[in-house]
Amino acid sequence: MPIAWLQLTRDKVRLLVAIAGVAFAVVLVCMQLGFQEAMFGSSVRYHRSLRYDLAMISPKTGFIVQPASFSRRRLYQIRGVPGVAGVTPLYIGLGDWRNPEHPSEARRIFVVGFDPSDRVFDVPGVDSQREALKRPDVVLFDETSRPEFGPIPRLVREAGPDGFHTEVANRDVRVAGLFELGTSFGIDASLVTSDLNFRRIFPNRQAGQIDIGLIHLEASADPRAVRDALAARLPPDVLVLTRHDFVEREIDYWHRATPIGYVFSFGVIMGLVVGGIIVYQILFADVSEHLREYATLKAIGYTDRYLFGVVIEQALLLALLGFGPGVLASMVLYREAGRATHLPVEMTLPIALGVFALTALMCAVAASIALRKVRQADPAEIF
Repeated sequence: MPIAWLQLTRDKVRLLVAIAGVAFAVVLVCMQLGFQEAMFGSSVRYHRSLRYDLAMISPKTGFIVQPASFSRRRLYQIRGVPGVAGVTPLYIGLGDWRNPEHPSEARRIFVVGFDPSDRVFDVPGVDSQREALKRPDVVLFDETSRPEFGPIPRLVREAGPDGFHTEVANRDVRVAGLFELGTSFGIDASLVTSDLNFRRIFPNRQAGQIDIGLIHLEASADPRAVRDALAARLPPDVLVLTRHDFVEREIDYWHRATPIGYVFSFGVIMGLVVGGIIVYQILFADVSEHLREYATLKAIGYTDRYLFGVVIEQALLLALLGFGPGVLASMVLYREAGRATHLPVEMTLPIALGVFALTALMCAVAASIALRKVRQADPAEIF
């Protein structure tokens, strides 16, 4: 290790360039992985915030923003199955939201309707305001929505308990309260309301056609056993999923059925390629400059394996030195990106460990390519 360290620190400018190159690659990889995790995490906000043990959906549903409807009868058919304690239908739609401060601006907003008599959401603000949703044309607005929808939190607080009026899908509604959930790649803003108000906003939607069925089980019931029993009883026009399977199905959609997952993976590869090229150039130049020294070490009995170890140690030292600044810079960028996008972009331990492993692998691969120059250190030819 002293030889590797002394060789790296001999040329301070080259060392700083190498550290900057590794740190740049770390930032690129961190940003790609951070946005990917933010996409996956935000896409399942609703899946994790709803109260249920099993979920019933149509097999044609790709992701939650555009679900395929199915008959409400399917949900009610399972009430008598052992282990099932209750069911709750959900209605989902996209409507044009009229910005109250700029009425000419309309944006698509995600709307969820449910029976306010049931405790459906495990989200701050929804459960405490269920009684308000029983009034006609009353909705709750997600206060963590994108700012392009207007200063809704301020307007709600200024209006008081009665709320203020705006339009959703050309229907006059009253925003009477706020809740806190968050945005995703497919959802910029959200509303929750009662099932009756939902059908007022979307008059073409039939009450008998629902988008998600929430199934509540008895405390002693095994979710997987009940799921299998329901799957055997129900026709193939519906799927019954556990909470875990429901979440994984949504993540799998974004990862495999859309180009976004490929784009993020490609970005990670490109970041590693850029960093690897920089590390290779630094190590190759260093070995070339010290070729006579390597040949001298060979002449006095040091093996190629020992010399290879010196170069690998240099690569791993560069990985360590560049990883710290890269992660620190990524954390700053994460914070700014989270503020700008309202997405959960944050540095987690799995991301940090994964990036460090990739960085060490990148530097080791670059070093293995540069080792070809060490093999050329033949004392007989150089001296």
